[in-house]
Amino acid sequence: MTPLSNKAGRAHLLGGGIGSLAAAAFLIRDAGMAGHDISILEAAPRMGGSLDGVGDQEEWGHSMRGGRLLTTDPYECTWDLFRSIPSLVHPGRSVFDETVEFNERHRSCAMARLVDRRRAGTPAASTGFSMQDRLDLLRLSHAQESELGSRCITDCLSPAFFETAFWRVWSTTFAFQPWHSAVEFRRYLHRFMLEFSRIETLAGVRRTVCNPHDSLVLPLQCWLQSQGVRMIGHCTVTELEHESREGGLVITGIRCELQGRPRLLGVDDGDLVFLQNGSMTDASSVGSMTRAPAHLTRADSTSWAVWEKLAEGRPAFGNPAAFKRCIVQSYWQSFTVTLRGTAFLEQMQRFTGNEADTDALVTFKDSNWLMSIVLVHPPHLAHLPADVLVFRGHALFPDQIGNHVPKAMADCSGAEILQELCGHLGVDPATVASARCIPCRMPYLTSRFMPRGPGERPQPVPPGSRNFAFISQFVEAPEDVVFTVEHSVRTARTAVYQLTGVRRAMPPVTPHERSLHAQFDALIQALE
Repeated sequence: MTPLSNKAGRAHLLGGGIGSLAAAAFLIRDAGMAGHDISILEAAPRMGGSLDGVGDQEEWGHSMRGGRLLTTDPYECTWDLFRSIPSLVHPGRSVFDETVEFNERHRSCAMARLVDRRRAGTPAASTGFSMQDRLDLLRLSHAQESELGSRCITDCLSPAFFETAFWRVWSTTFAFQPWHSAVEFRRYLHRFMLEFSRIETLAGVRRTVCNPHDSLVLPLQCWLQSQGVRMIGHCTVTELEHESREGGLVITGIRCELQGRPRLLGVDDGDLVFLQNGSMTDASSVGSMTRAPAHLTRADSTSWAVWEKLAEGRPAFGNPAAFKRCIVQSYWQSFTVTLRGTAFLEQMQRFTGNEADTDALVTFKDSNWLMSIVLVHPPHLAHLPADVLVFRGHALFPDQIGNHVPKAMADCSGAEILQELCGHLGVDPATVASARCIPCRMPYLTSRFMPRGPGERPQPVPPGSRNFAFISQFVEAPEDVVFTVEHSVRTARTAVYQLTGVRRAMPPVTPHERSLHAQFDALIQALE
């Protein structure tokens, strides 16, 4: 199906996450659209979507719903984009340039990826695989996606596999659960083949200079605004009006609530509409030092509604129900700690052997919650003074009762989470007496990993669409993996090129799994 018009008029981007920001940049850079013809509508007060970092270290504490692991190898579209975006702090240089230089000076190296109370000790260099585990993993990695269909990882690997050191490291690095999609797990094995042999140290991981909002979102947002792009916050899209024309679906209007007031925005001939369908941080809730996060449910979620209405009776537009059907299997809990001074940081360095600037992920392998923390290079938020430390943590089993606090993490306040953390570290709670810990519950964080059948994730431009495209973590990108900035940027670029007819070549997904060197290193690791 060809686009409605070879020459686009305006572009309406619905949702202010990294996907929409990237799409706007590609419309300007590669499609030649004027910035003042592009509008981004976002329900929240500011842009960035799931890449956020907000708060006040004095009164409330900071909250970052999660971090993002980056690499310089599999992120082809991301780094191509950020080579074009100027740094906010280094005139004459790009975001890509400053990120590469930062990672040359501060290399990730986890000296104690899995720890217990006696000492960090366990470097997780051994996978713990049996011969059967190796054979099953090899069989899964070579299976065709059409064979796997909507099967779970547990359908392909034995129960013993999920007790190995490799699975503990893998699951706490990438947030996989045994009931997640076998297809997505297989894609990860291929996409991150280079990381297989160094996953216990995370030596291949690259970090942004500060948190992703400050280091990626803000420079991109500032560049877009300099080009005249309109960014409208407090604007919730509720429905897309459409009609059938020349055998295809054409969006004709955007119904929304702008600062609480209903509006209808017209979509003219030649205009383009891009929708961020679904959200992994929809219905998020934050707690405080004295209060656990509220347990929000499907009734509190809003970001799926527009997609659900469009997909009704249109199989080519995907199946949102496949991803939001079970909060128990998709929810995740994180926490952000803000504190002054160096006492805790020094204690962690003695305990783990990790230098403060290596951003090393540490998992407490005996934790009932399977709690992990990562001490990132300060300052993790650009505006923080030098003596304020912010670090993140998460747990894969927040419904379990803690080892040191007799409650499920999901029901714990920030103070109780700190108590549990100090118990695993064996440190005096006075070390974190001045800390602020903000827990965050996210009902849909791993929903994009849920088992899916063919076609349940729509194409960026679904068959039958004339002026409309999807861009999100719930869109199909062959061979690429979700839960990455790269996936959002790649689907945005694909959507822009298809709707505008850009002939510039897309960076392909690099086939690292075909490298003999990567295969050999992975084989050696699997035999450990």
